[in-house]
Amino acid sequence: MTHEAEVVGVGTGSAPGGDVPAVILSVRGDYLPIFVSADQAQSIGTALEGEPFDRPLTHDLLVEILTEFGGAIDRVRIDDLRDGTFYAKVDAERYEDGEPEQFVFDARPSDALALAVRIDCPIVVADSVIDEAGRPTDSVRFDDGSRD
Repeated sequence: MTHEAEVVGVGTGSAPGGDVPAVILSVRGDYLPIFVSADQAQSIGTALEGEPFDRPLTHDLLVEILTEFGGAIDRVRIDDLRDGTFYAKVDAERYEDGEPEQFVFDARPSDALALAVRIDCPIVVADSVIDEAGRPTDSVRFDDGSRD
């Protein structure tokens, strides 16, 4: 079973070797931190804040190309977690002669989330991922010191 999630913020979390940027999803009453690179955190954070860039970032470019070729992203899925690594899929479609053609693309979760926040498509997470990596909401602190 999957559950719809929402990106509630981008911050830092403790990991072996020091603090690492993390995207925080709210899903099924828990928070799900997904560690990402600094570049990905910036890309997701600026999209969440609606800050435009003079030139398109990679994720903006991908959305523009996909749209120009008649495609659309339907949703992104965080569907697996193995050995501490999250796995994601991007579900897309395109119409040709009025008929939909479905596509599924393997993706890093950070790229999938960067696309999702740009086009406001659903983000869904598998129960098994939440069970393994979900955290109670009161265990996550945001930059302003709040817990929720």
